[in-house]
Amino acid sequence: MVDGSACRSQRGSDTSSSMAEPEVLDRSGDLDPAILLIDMDSFFASVEVRDDPSLRGLPVLVGGDGRRGVVASCSYEARRFGIHSAMPMATAKRLCPDAVIIPGDIPRYAAVSRQIHAIFRDVTPLVEPLAFDEAFLDVTGARGLFGTPKEMGTAIRSRIAEDLELGCAVGVGNSKMIAKLASKEAKPQITSTGVHAGRGVVVIMPDEVRAFLDQLEVRSLFGVGPATARTLERLGIDRVADLARTDPSLLVRHLGRSHAYGLVALARGEDDRPVVADQESKSIGHEETFAEDVTELAILESRLRRQAAAVAGALHEAKRRGRTITVKLKDPEFAIKSRSHTMISGLDDHAAIFAVARALLSSMDISQGVRLLGVTASNLETSDQPVQLQLGVDEVTEVDVDGVAEAERLQIDRASLEDAILEIRGRFGRSALGSASMLGLDGVVVPVQREVPFGPSDPA
Repeated sequence: MVDGSACRSQRGSDTSSSMAEPEVLDRSGDLDPAILLIDMDSFFASVEVRDDPSLRGLPVLVGGDGRRGVVASCSYEARRFGIHSAMPMATAKRLCPDAVIIPGDIPRYAAVSRQIHAIFRDVTPLVEPLAFDEAFLDVTGARGLFGTPKEMGTAIRSRIAEDLELGCAVGVGNSKMIAKLASKEAKPQITSTGVHAGRGVVVIMPDEVRAFLDQLEVRSLFGVGPATARTLERLGIDRVADLARTDPSLLVRHLGRSHAYGLVALARGEDDRPVVADQESKSIGHEETFAEDVTELAILESRLRRQAAAVAGALHEAKRRGRTITVKLKDPEFAIKSRSHTMISGLDDHAAIFAVARALLSSMDISQGVRLLGVTASNLETSDQPVQLQLGVDEVTEVDVDGVAEAERLQIDRASLEDAILEIRGRFGRSALGSASMLGLDGVVVPVQREVPFGPSDPA
């Protein structure tokens, strides 16, 4: 648990700051609602540095090392070279040839993420995860136990540093948007002289919102991606202050009604979205970018089979089945194509998912080559739902009738077998048992979701 007395004893302090800041009156107890956004510092890279202290102070990149790889996370030392997440790894290596590149370990990061979220839930049950390394917390009702929102943010940050040896930034405000933007202000800073500790916890009170927003670029707002930013800049709107003064009806033609009115509201500091705790996943998928474009159907089906196994494993772990199966591919020109089919009952057997996915793939044009392939299960239901047979199969359009029938048969016939396989793996390890497609030079390798999430290695 987070100690309430410890919270109050740290008022106004920043445990990671190298310079003591002047005492500032903590008014955050007056926030209603009181929302925190906690964002881990360079999460994947920081976990790697923590687990291998020899990496400390070095430019560390986590991501795919091939020509099509991307940077998933980078240390602040790497950011001094202009490197950022989602950058092509080839570009990052040109900017910093001496960078240490690590392929990444999603299961390990997920395990650390669970530890972090457990700390959050010691303070409040109202936790809305955004990713492995980021979450909103509504602490309005926790003030009587743990002090002001600023004190809670400081205590959480201290506990993460002490228990997990990781850093984070905390933004505090009366809305999700303000808490998110405040967390960015709390991050470590990069200058020409090096990496400097950030403020750690930043509070923005309602009477400070207007001045705080007016200093920001419009790209800082939720919902302003590169395309929207370019559109606004063409209209002479590049600051939040400019957008706040704009009549939203003038933007409808360029952005659409909902987007236009929503963005102007955010620019004016209006955001009443609640923190939604324990949101269930809407879909579970797995995709893979290939080192070389693939044109052979047999190779794509082999990869699709492994992806179906990874999705099935994640579904079993989540105790879910997916009614809608979607196959997505990206061609060499980066055009994305997809096909979907919705079953009467959900699937969680890897062979059944593959049966539908293979039928969908067979209806897609792969003649130009495939750069990326993926399969997703959505329209999720609990795994205790009874399985029903597909009716009206003559209405099936996206996938052939035989594929649907095979998937149904496999889902029903293999239920006991799948349970036995999972029990054996639980007792003797994931590599104890698998299908022939999982057999490699190192024995059985059971595919896991997001196994190669950052791009492939170049072929030998």
